[in-house]
Amino acid sequence: MSRARIDSLLASFPKVIPTNTQHTSVETADVRYVYQPLEDLYILLITNKASNILQDIETLHLFARVVSDMCRSAEQREILKNSFDILEAFDEIVSMGYRESVNLIQVRNILEMESHEEKIQEIIARNKEAEAKEELKRRAKQLEMQRREQQRRAAAGGPSGPGYLGGGVSGYAPVPQRFDAPTPVRTASPAPSSLRTPQFKGSGMKLGSKKTTQSQLLDALGGEALLSEDMSTPTTPAATTPEPVILHKDERGSLPTVIAESVHVIVKENIQLELVREGGLNNLELKGDMNLQISDASLARVKLILAEPATSFGPELQYKQHPNVGKFAANKERLIALKDPSRSFPVGQSLAVLKWRYAGKDESYVPLSINCWPTPSNDGTCDVNIEYELENEGLVLHDVVISIPLPAGSYPTVSSHTGEWSLNPSSHAIDWQVGHVDIDERSGTLEFNVGGDDPGAFFPVKVAFVAQGSVAGVRLASVTKVENGEEVPFSEDASVVVDSYTVV
Repeated sequence: MSRARIDSLLASFPKVIPTNTQHTSVETADVRYVYQPLEDLYILLITNKASNILQDIETLHLFARVVSDMCRSAEQREILKNSFDILEAFDEIVSMGYRESVNLIQVRNILEMESHEEKIQEIIARNKEAEAKEELKRRAKQLEMQRREQQRRAAAGGPSGPGYLGGGVSGYAPVPQRFDAPTPVRTASPAPSSLRTPQFKGSGMKLGSKKTTQSQLLDALGGEALLSEDMSTPTTPAATTPEPVILHKDERGSLPTVIAESVHVIVKENIQLELVREGGLNNLELKGDMNLQISDASLARVKLILAEPATSFGPELQYKQHPNVGKFAANKERLIALKDPSRSFPVGQSLAVLKWRYAGKDESYVPLSINCWPTPSNDGTCDVNIEYELENEGLVLHDVVISIPLPAGSYPTVSSHTGEWSLNPSSHAIDWQVGHVDIDERSGTLEFNVGGDDPGAFFPVKVAFVAQGSVAGVRLASVTKVENGEEVPFSEDASVVVDSYTVV
């Protein structure tokens, strides 16, 4: 069929839909339209009049289930966002105009199929790269030690090789402080490294092979799969020649940078939390502090007015002010100002003006709820459904990683997920990575099947993230001058760092 013919048939469809009827098929002189409403849209199947209507309806229902499975809602924007994945799924259902004998589970498995051998080759390549870096660093360190030894002997005027035969110090050639092309020094073969590339034997990727074989292969790699740039940094770098050091990722992660005004406030909270898998909270500890930085001396005499928090922690949230800052008055606006109005805040340095702490077991204060639901099957496997939901609407979470441990010797088959996931061989856990969680995208789910029938093997679930905002709702409403009440422009950088966040 030509594209013009298809466009013509699609354009004719809205005109032939009968009104006030419950039918889901319409026949014209040439074709049959089989359709199903999906909220404001239609899923449409165009066939010839000789096709099996029952099979067409079954195929249409499978199309609808695929769309519902891949899209969170049947909105046009959501469907366009996932259009390529939906097209690939449709291609698995219908091939060359004929229905394939597949169901929804098989379509999921086909789309999620990954090459385990490709993962192994990537691990081998990373191991080889790490070994090469270690070898280069060992040789560079040995060359540096030899150069320093020559400099030390030259400075002491002692005998050293040809210089001694030539009559003391006069026989030395000047030792260059910088050398561009040092002659490679032959060294003994390095000792076998713990990062030695594992040897694998196999006949290539085989679809349908047993999961246990795949998982044993990945488990055999152990921690080698997590080699990174950090592991290749030597423990004792050269003293004279600085080498690049790979630093750990900033604890701010992907939080956006805040441009500091002349009055800049930094709010930082640390949270420790332990949820119970059946519901409830073992403990929640929140610690926060507010630091004031003033760069303009003319704005040193100011007072900070805090906004009312969206969630009230009540008297269990304890505040502690700087000794020179006045206490909060009951039933009045929370004000941060110096006790002596004639004094000024320090300029050019950070001052901790307020601290707060909460410790309790109130589940309503949990910023991100986690629900992990393992369901054992009769075939010795377990279906695991895990979901998250943002409870504190004042927070924007970044770099969210939810780590679910797996039973020993098993490898998961993921059927649906929000965000990305990866296997962590060192801890034998599946790391579910969600880049951004806010009020608009507040929830997500992950479903996978894995060998094992013990629900307790999937705990404790560990969560890590950095957040923009404040769990306690501590934020500035305004900053004004003490003498005349004039409002002053200010900037605020509020963040939350997770110390410990688990579901047991």
